[in-house]
Amino acid sequence: MTTRNSTAEADRALKARHRAMWAQGDYPSLAAEVIPGLGAVLVEACGVRSGQRVLDVGAGSGNAAIPAALAGAEVVASDLTPELFEAGRRVAGQQGVELSWQEADAEALPFGDAAFDTVLSCVGVMFAPHHQRAADELVRVCRPGGTIGLLSWTPQGFIGRMFATMKPYAPPPPPGAQPPPLWGDEDHVRALLGDRVTDVRAERRTVRVDRFETPEAFRDYFKERYGPTITVYKSIAGDPERTAALDRDLADLARGGAPGAEDVREWEYLLFTARRAG
Repeated sequence: MTTRNSTAEADRALKARHRAMWAQGDYPSLAAEVIPGLGAVLVEACGVRSGQRVLDVGAGSGNAAIPAALAGAEVVASDLTPELFEAGRRVAGQQGVELSWQEADAEALPFGDAAFDTVLSCVGVMFAPHHQRAADELVRVCRPGGTIGLLSWTPQGFIGRMFATMKPYAPPPPPGAQPPPLWGDEDHVRALLGDRVTDVRAERRTVRVDRFETPEAFRDYFKERYGPTITVYKSIAGDPERTAALDRDLADLARGGAPGAEDVREWEYLLFTARRAG
């Protein structure tokens, strides 16, 4: 019992850190300014239509949830960090749609079995630390024959390489936590979902990001707005040399000088859809 209680306490502490990570900075403005169209791409791929009940997991400020509501669906936007909902409610109101916003842990969703026609996540569930738990929940709350749709940054793409660049400067991950960009690996997602899904479609695409005039502009933008980047910088704030080194490495990544770099304006993601088996 003591071991179980200790594990549960550690998990609560981890989720509290995750919530705090995404509450800092300004992810809603980043999502709106840098990747505004990705949610609609996922909604279209999932075939969301009027009358469906849709759950967006890791919804943030509603990048996918709001397009799903605009398609006529009854939408629940769920996220571990409810501080992100205020911006989403404001955008939804401006666009004349209503949806529900609910605080929820992707690894323990507070919804019934088979409750939704479509369960989707746009660069959201990929940040849940325990991938299998999150995948099990995606399947559980989707009805048989319903659609599961995921849009995730790939390990090889720009954001995946950004996480690899930050890793040497970050504190070691807790036991059992897996890297977010693994959700951008088709084989990994297929293994997580297994034979519980059919009709799998997986395609690697890119979104073009022309917002940043210089590598330093990209770096500073993410330092100010993106929770994971802010957290890494905070962890080395007492070490000016490491801070300067991370500054150089992120600018180098955005300059195209990092290993594996191609066109740094093309950010690769995996678009994955499947149906829950009957």
